[in-house]
Amino acid sequence: MTEQNEKQSLVGEEYEVEVGPVAHGGHCIARTAEGRVLFVRHTLPGEKVVAKVTEGDADSRFLRADAITVLDASKDRVEAPCPYAGPGKCGGCDWQHAKPGAQRRLKGEVVAEQLKRLAGLTAEEAGWDGTVMPAEGDKLPAGQVPQWRTRVQYAVDADGTVGLRKHRSHEIEPIDHCMIAAPGVSELGIEKQDWPQMATVEAIAASGSGDRQVVLTPRPGGRLPLVELDKPVSVLRVEEKDGGVHRVHGRPFVRERADGRTYRVGMGGFWQVHPQAADTLIKAVMQGLMPRKGEMALDLYCGVGIFAGALAERLGETGAVLGIESTKRAVEDARHNLADFPRVRIEQGKVETVLPKTGITECDLVVLDPPRAGAGKQTVRHVAGLSARRIAYVACDPAALARDLGYFREHGYKPRTLRVFDLFPMTHHVECVAILEPVREGS
Repeated sequence: MTEQNEKQSLVGEEYEVEVGPVAHGGHCIARTAEGRVLFVRHTLPGEKVVAKVTEGDADSRFLRADAITVLDASKDRVEAPCPYAGPGKCGGCDWQHAKPGAQRRLKGEVVAEQLKRLAGLTAEEAGWDGTVMPAEGDKLPAGQVPQWRTRVQYAVDADGTVGLRKHRSHEIEPIDHCMIAAPGVSELGIEKQDWPQMATVEAIAASGSGDRQVVLTPRPGGRLPLVELDKPVSVLRVEEKDGGVHRVHGRPFVRERADGRTYRVGMGGFWQVHPQAADTLIKAVMQGLMPRKGEMALDLYCGVGIFAGALAERLGETGAVLGIESTKRAVEDARHNLADFPRVRIEQGKVETVLPKTGITECDLVVLDPPRAGAGKQTVRHVAGLSARRIAYVACDPAALARDLGYFREHGYKPRTLRVFDLFPMTHHVECVAILEPVREGS
């Protein structure tokens, strides 16, 4: 390739810009004097900043940049409480530099923009009052940080020093403490130790019990270190060959609590990271669905069964719940967790594959809690064809939610209510619960 054909990198270029609206992903939009679009982190709408390009070249549709100098600050700006937050540092938090109330407003603006752009819905049409609700105990003054993250995956450098990855990078920012880590994670003392031959160290502190777990991923050919932490822990290992998780010592699971029940979560399996999240989401889903005794319900992407369990409690002895989950270990846990409900069945496999094979042609209620990519056209079409009186859609990505709401509308369902929860403070992430119902003639 000749020099003339090589793309001209703009990394390192600096632009003085007026910052525009927030965008999905933890950044704001700005334009250079030449009209180039910049996605700028570490800034706030309305500010004037010097933005330094971190990604992009002369042919890029947009450039990514960091605000390295604030020339005119927003009234919502605060000094980032965390010493590892800022341009070129840890990529875990997006909004450390914003007041807590401003963070929630920004997240609300993102949700509203995604609904309008991808689903053609206003907040009012989605049944949403526009607010983003903090979790219980998270409403703190500016400068204070909620300690909510019950699971933290640390990256490890070649010298065995732990840290967190920089934004959109494999580079590691060494840290001695993560401010958003839950006390149960911090008290393990992961950062005090060296972790030779490890690629990652994940710390899990169950909020429903005193269970603590460390999941080690060795570098290729790496040997496990002797794990001696400040608190008793179980140790698991991610195998190099198949990526499976295996017990080294201690329990292979942690015990969590939700809706008054105890749930087993095995081998580093999925559980909501915020300690209030499971109960918050169950409450929102059940209030929206209003289950009735004797009804038939589906729990799709059911994980270890928290929504299936909550539904079974409320549907009574004559009701029934079918859960579908793709992960083998989560299915084993769900069957264990819900063994006292004879009318709950859990099937393993992908929802789009298993649901059509069940032979179910109608049901009363559906809960969908898909992964970040959403449920997609095929699953939405099938679910809409079951004529459920209400559907609860739990989403961790507002773009995927908005796309799927658009598909549901094509198949005769509209949002009745939408609630948005700030279950990931300091980051750009939110959790949404939409309750859908069939469109009635004339509505």
